[in-house]
Amino acid sequence: MSSTRSQSLLIGSADPSGPMRIALVGTRGVPAKYGGFETAVEEVGKRLAARGHVVTVYCRRPRPRKSDEAYPLDLADVDIDQTIGNAPDRYLGMDLIHLPAMRIKSLETLSHTALASTHMAARRRQQVAVVFNAANAPFLPIFRLRGVPAATHVDGLEWQRAKWGGAGRRYYRTAEAFAVRWSDALIADAQGIADYYQREFGARTDLIRYGAPVLVDPAYNLLADLGLEPGGYHLVVARFEPENHVDLAVEGYLRSAARRPLIVVGSAPYAGQYIERINALAAADDRIRLLGPVWDQEKLDQLYAHALTYIHGHSVGGTNPSLLRAIGAATAVSAFDVTFNREVLGADGRYFADADALAAAIDDAEVDPHETAARGVRLQRIASTKYRWDDVAEEYEALCRRLIAGGSQHGAVSGRRTRTT
Repeated sequence: MSSTRSQSLLIGSADPSGPMRIALVGTRGVPAKYGGFETAVEEVGKRLAARGHVVTVYCRRPRPRKSDEAYPLDLADVDIDQTIGNAPDRYLGMDLIHLPAMRIKSLETLSHTALASTHMAARRRQQVAVVFNAANAPFLPIFRLRGVPAATHVDGLEWQRAKWGGAGRRYYRTAEAFAVRWSDALIADAQGIADYYQREFGARTDLIRYGAPVLVDPAYNLLADLGLEPGGYHLVVARFEPENHVDLAVEGYLRSAARRPLIVVGSAPYAGQYIERINALAAADDRIRLLGPVWDQEKLDQLYAHALTYIHGHSVGGTNPSLLRAIGAATAVSAFDVTFNREVLGADGRYFADADALAAAIDDAEVDPHETAARGVRLQRIASTKYRWDDVAEEYEALCRRLIAGGSQHGAVSGRRTRTT
């Protein structure tokens, strides 16, 4: 780092167009191995770092791996030390800080963000922070005490997820109100989420969507290891959680007359009974193959790119990175019928709300594979124009500059709901 840049950073970057010190807080961190937040942190963070900003990502410290026999297909047990090499302190130009988290469903995210917020306030002089997940809103006063403006990426409607009981749902609804009241800005990744915060709280959000990696002439050599051929299977990629409707995808497939197999990628922590249900459904038909998690990104890209259709059951999470990966790979999509999915796919999507509708979509895709492939090509055009990571990074950069310059909406809205949901 040059001495001029060092001085600028130390005195708070008086140049409004100069480099910024940005903290990304509230996720599992990078490399992105888990979900949408982590993907956004990696894709946005590396681009901001390449532009000369100092980007600090707070990551969850790895834990020893449990026995696979005792804890089958638990994504939270992946030994990150082995996959990325002893938790490095730099990655793609970003500074990484690894802190522990309590491995309890209701406390994992909160315990880590509590430590990260305290660490940032006590030891690092950030100019601006992006906090991912409205659940982390109770820690926003720590940022304010330190004089660090914070934007909260509110994610989807977390309180609607089946994994949370009554107390968990009440907490998430309360946390939404805290995010509205204490954030300097709110980020929504889908218009449906922006509409929700406007409707519920009268709160303005910055609509910043995710990006879609666009695959051109993707290889297919790794499919042979799985006994698959291009265009020869249907695909599901999802965490095994009820609101992602993996069981419905399997049920719909079972009711279809499909000749091509169904390939299911994924699992989830804290979802033993749901995983058992999916396993039982899949065991009824040898056309269905459960691969578990696939960590090899090249193999996963090939699976997306060469599926006849991608079946997307996500219903509450806003714009979903798995959906964007599918359209970026030019794969036709059958999606659960909710606003978020229609916003992405438009007229070129096929939609289902029950097993019979999905079965019909699967059968139609196999009857006319050429039109199915053409739908995928049209969806890829959407991905390459509307969901570009470079554009997303520019929007985050502009938001951070606005907050540093004092453009906060803190206190503009009370956080009280304007209606009962």
